[in-house]
Amino acid sequence: MTDDEFDLDLEELSSAEDFLTYFEIDFDPSVVHVNRLHILQRFHDYLQQVDEMPDSGIARRALYAELLKSAYRDFVVSDAATEKVFRVFRMNEPKSVRVALSDLAEQMPHAARL
Repeated sequence: MTDDEFDLDLEELSSAEDFLTYFEIDFDPSVVHVNRLHILQRFHDYLQQVDEMPDSGIARRALYAELLKSAYRDFVVSDAATEKVFRVFRMNEPKSVRVALSDLAEQMPHAARL
């Protein structure tokens, strides 16, 4: 497989099911149905973490298959709310705030001094 052939094949893929089928990854349609965008985004995130992409199409195809399998597996054992792939799932996370007691006392001039 040449780099050009691999790139052309990738251009033809449009759905999570297309990618999983192309890379010959067995999948549960019900998992993909609920998590298709999350799986593809996680796959993209994993690809972005690769320091050096292999030169050959065969090696790249093997790497892509492994990363896609990992992305899919993430959602077999977990769910979108837990994995928080998209920013919307991280927007309302609780934040810790520390306020010194002395700062509060300064705001209330009639408060009893400790």
